[in-house]
Amino acid sequence: MSQPGPGYGPSPAGAQPAARVVVAAFWMIGAVVSFSSMAVAGREISVELDTFEIMFYRSLIGVVIVVALARMAGTHGQITRRSPWLHTLRNLFHFAGQNLWYFAVATIPLAQVFALEFTSPLWALVLSPLILGERLTRVRVLAACIGFAGILIVTRPSPETLSFGLVAAALAAIGFAGSAVFTRRLTRTETLTCILFWMVTLQTVMGLFCAGADRDIALPTTAALPWLAVIAIGGLVAHFCLTTALSMAPATIVMPVDFFRLPVIALVGWLLYAETVDVFVFVGAAVIFGSNYLNIWIETRRKA
Repeated sequence: MSQPGPGYGPSPAGAQPAARVVVAAFWMIGAVVSFSSMAVAGREISVELDTFEIMFYRSLIGVVIVVALARMAGTHGQITRRSPWLHTLRNLFHFAGQNLWYFAVATIPLAQVFALEFTSPLWALVLSPLILGERLTRVRVLAACIGFAGILIVTRPSPETLSFGLVAAALAAIGFAGSAVFTRRLTRTETLTCILFWMVTLQTVMGLFCAGADRDIALPTTAALPWLAVIAIGGLVAHFCLTTALSMAPATIVMPVDFFRLPVIALVGWLLYAETVDVFVFVGAAVIFGSNYLNIWIETRRKA
């Protein structure tokens, strides 16, 4: 995902032209399709590549795409070496979260993965005071507590229901949150091109090191190459769509569209993999969504 997963922040309040809201909604539909496609591709390719190999090949393709686009746009000069440690920490969080996410999509129902992924912004609220020096307000604490209740509803932890896949999905959300918080800090001094370049470059090295630790890196088959392309391109397209949508309309308008990822992926899981999802996944996801939306709504009104 993150990779694996998106972060949300309050957007400027105020009336939005109807045309911009509609266009923003279409951009969010693009993000929903991209995230869902990545999950299916991750499930399909997991039969022949482990998560480290997936990340290595995905990031390697990403290097080619990012460098090519930066040269076409004339932004390659924006790539700097000002913040090596911040880039490293950001990508350690993202690399861990994305690997856990790919493990989760291969082992538990896709709807459960996406439901737990919605907790990422809540974990970002917890990490922001530590990394960004932001104040932990009462509303943020309340949102985090409500979101945690949603996690318990989705997972219903017990010796019978708890699995490595569920734990991986929950930890992946924390990884994505750490990545989002460090990204926010990097945007104070670095451009998007610089952040993306170091993301794909560092994660190519991390993927190569982890995949090659056993001295056996599997080569993708011809059948696997299209799925790798979906994963590599889908990740860039998803976050571009999300960023564009948030630039056109407030998060209070954009975020509900993102929630449609859950029923969409539940339908995909049912059609392609005969997955059944109980009502508690949707109830818990709705509680998690409500806690996120509460924080965004309050923050937006306060800033307005």
